Amino acid sequence: MSYLAASTRYNQTDLYRPCGRSGLKLPALSLGLWHNFGHVDVYENSRSMVLRAFDLGITHFDLANNYGPPPGSAEENFGRMLRDDLRPYRDELVISTKAGYQMWAGPYGEWGSRKYLLASLDQSLRRLGLDYVDIFYSHRPDPDTPLDETMGALAQAVRSGKALYAGISNYYQPEQAAQAAQILRQLGTPCLIHQPKYHMFERKIEQGLTKVLAEQGIGCIAFCPLAQGLLTDRYLAGIPGDARAAKPHGFLKANEITPAVLDKVRQLNALALARGQKLAQMALAWVLRNPVVTTALIGASKVSQVEENLAALNNRTFTSAELAAIDKILG
Repeated sequence: MSYLAASTRYNQTDLYRPCGRSGLKLPALSLGLWHNFGHVDVYENSRSMVLRAFDLGITHFDLANNYGPPPGSAEENFGRMLRDDLRPYRDELVISTKAGYQMWAGPYGEWGSRKYLLASLDQSLRRLGLDYVDIFYSHRPDPDTPLDETMGALAQAVRSGKALYAGISNYYQPEQAAQAAQILRQLGTPCLIHQPKYHMFERKIEQGLTKVLAEQGIGCIAFCPLAQGLLTDRYLAGIPGDARAAKPHGFLKANEITPAVLDKVRQLNALALARGQKLAQMALAWVLRNPVVTTALIGASKVSQVEENLAALNNRTFTSAELAAIDKILG
């Protein structure tokens, strides 16, 4: 065992925020292992980012069964880190995983059936080398499976001790999210958290979903708060050759980065500089300004990005004039 966690990791006492009306607190920034933590990536770089994040007080690490590539490899790599480095600190960590997207062939390898969700959780626990995860999510709503069945599977995962809390992700219809929360509450396993996409260019959760989360006392973890890197300084001069938008299978498409979008990004960057921040830092602070949001889920490809993102917390307040200026830019 060569890793010893930094003794200063909890010095920033205002880093942790209550998750809805639960007793669980999460750091204002959590580290997601969606990209850059699979078997195709350099393991030592992935390990360095996770350990540096923990040294800086980030205690929440977010996974899913299909993260990689290949699918499952992010859980396997994180399981290796747990075994070799983080095992003594397991009770200081919040580890989450999800099931919902395709993971294996056949009719039982995706969506929201009880069979798929519980089988996937067992597989995730084996890859992670854990007896339980802290949060288990339904990764997306299933149009063909009754919501009672999907939520019942989450509740069973909690009752079995294989998860401490239940969560939902990508349930954007306010009525559906409210119904899911009601079912879980009736089953005695209240919904802890919802994970939607939320950033300056994607604000649909403000159209009813945040109201449901506030009323239900559900925490919110915003994924893609930097719009897959668009809300950073990477695209100010166009699309770099190594950027996600330059890759054929990336989620950020080059044709989405229009001159009009880039003009908005440059205006936002100017506003961030006037606040004494980088654009990415202002974008994270903007997401966290929403009182429903417990934590923003960051990704990273190198340690310096983890450090830079965490510096966003040094200035997370906005004047009314700044918020109005942002709204005008986004127009």
